[in-house]
Amino acid sequence: MSEIILDGENLKIEDIVNISRHHAQVTIAESSRNEIIKVREYIDKHWIRSDAPPIYGFNTGVGKLKDFNISVEDNDLFQRNIILSHCGGVGEPASEEVVRATMAVRLNAFCQGVSGLRIEVMDRLVEMLNKGVHPVIPVQGSVGACGDLAPLAHMASVLIGFDAAEAYYKGEILSAPEALRRAGIHPIKFELKAKDALALINGTTMFAGMAVLNYHDAAKLLKEAEVSASLSIEAMRGEMAAFDERIHRVRRQKGQIDSASNIRKLVKDSERTTEEARKVHLKHDVLHLEYQPRVQDLYSIRCLPQVHGSCRDNLNYVREILEREINAATDNPLVFWNDEGELDFLSGGNFHGEPIAFAMDIVAMSLAEIGNISERRIFALCDSTLNYGLPPMLAGEPAGLNCGYPVISCAAAAIASENKTLCFPASVDTIPTKSNQEDHVSMAPWACRKTKQIIDNLPKILGIEYLLASRAIYITRDVLGEFKLGAGTQIAYDVLLDAIPFTDNDTYMPALSKGAIKLAESGEIVGKVEISIGQLV
Repeated sequence: MSEIILDGENLKIEDIVNISRHHAQVTIAESSRNEIIKVREYIDKHWIRSDAPPIYGFNTGVGKLKDFNISVEDNDLFQRNIILSHCGGVGEPASEEVVRATMAVRLNAFCQGVSGLRIEVMDRLVEMLNKGVHPVIPVQGSVGACGDLAPLAHMASVLIGFDAAEAYYKGEILSAPEALRRAGIHPIKFELKAKDALALINGTTMFAGMAVLNYHDAAKLLKEAEVSASLSIEAMRGEMAAFDERIHRVRRQKGQIDSASNIRKLVKDSERTTEEARKVHLKHDVLHLEYQPRVQDLYSIRCLPQVHGSCRDNLNYVREILEREINAATDNPLVFWNDEGELDFLSGGNFHGEPIAFAMDIVAMSLAEIGNISERRIFALCDSTLNYGLPPMLAGEPAGLNCGYPVISCAAAAIASENKTLCFPASVDTIPTKSNQEDHVSMAPWACRKTKQIIDNLPKILGIEYLLASRAIYITRDVLGEFKLGAGTQIAYDVLLDAIPFTDNDTYMPALSKGAIKLAESGEIVGKVEISIGQLV
């Protein structure tokens, strides 16, 4: 994999994914390096002196202690104190992929050259990232303004080689000095200078990294949901007029147009979704004793493009927000050249995580809706009065002696409901901290963490939909087997049959459900479908 050049402008979501999950190496762009050195030389020449005006976090205390001056002689100790005192994270450690994303985002923020730290600090953080020294960072403890103070302080405690700090290295948790020693990073102990500490810990960094990974995984799940939905359409011999391109073109919503296009592509050439297949009367269809053309289907089928499309549009918006944020300078204060060729220190609020808090709340609600509509199709697959005569609860004969799939479908309902409770927006919550100096915060870290819970939950629902849709096709093979499935749905069904040992009678449910859920989690079905029919949108 080629090296990723960080320049503070052009970092992409895919770059963060490659750095965090595939251990792509990074380097600092030469233009960024030159600007960082130039800025720091000015700072060392003009600002490291006893008569310098008060500059927040440079020669003053931080937070509520901003009015206390720090002498030049005490500044090195002050940098150390900032790091150690701010290591206030609690809870389980963040995953290594989140830590790598954090380190990459922080480095890229410095590349605009407005943070004022030394290039030596950046080079050390680059070396840690490239050699796989991943600080142990507790996942709880940040309110999302000032950025991620506690998580980033834990990151910085490893960078300085503090004895009690810990890091992952090649699968082991080691003391920071030992991890650095094994990785060949020297010196083991590293001293920070004025402005270094605050630049390291003040920014929308760990939750930006988490948000990028969440977005990436959410986008993949949208494709997964459209494959599982297509299989449900096949199972219920759905009416395809609802997916006609003309309907969606006049709505003018891009996500909706794309979603409908995916469904048409997946179900292309299907015979099971034709009127000929719908003419076949299934014995459990007690509502339609005589054939009549299907007029329209349930909303969970007919309105699928409108619902999925809205979620697609939401994710497109989120992508824009995130790609701006991972190329943003988010610490405080920032330094800028003025018209006289001198540096101005400006205090502001770029560390406030509101953009990401809103973005992740939107992703959470979108994915919960994908789960909601999938659960409704699961429900319909088990109800003979809604699915035009599939066996009740998809049970084998004799129904009653065989129980079928009611409880696993209930599991989908439980998870969908759980997701709803995780949709309470973190972005509308705030709690004053630090003696009211930080009187409004974003709660973006919690927005990211609860969104990740929904991301982990959704494949369980989609996996259950895969299970029940393929079961419906399997259990009706004798009466509807002559009608072929679509170009993409046939591939999906074949993969599922290879993984799920269906029998006509009841069997141990985990032997069926675990395989289907694993396929939804892995993306294997989508991958094989796309190899066969081409990329989905």
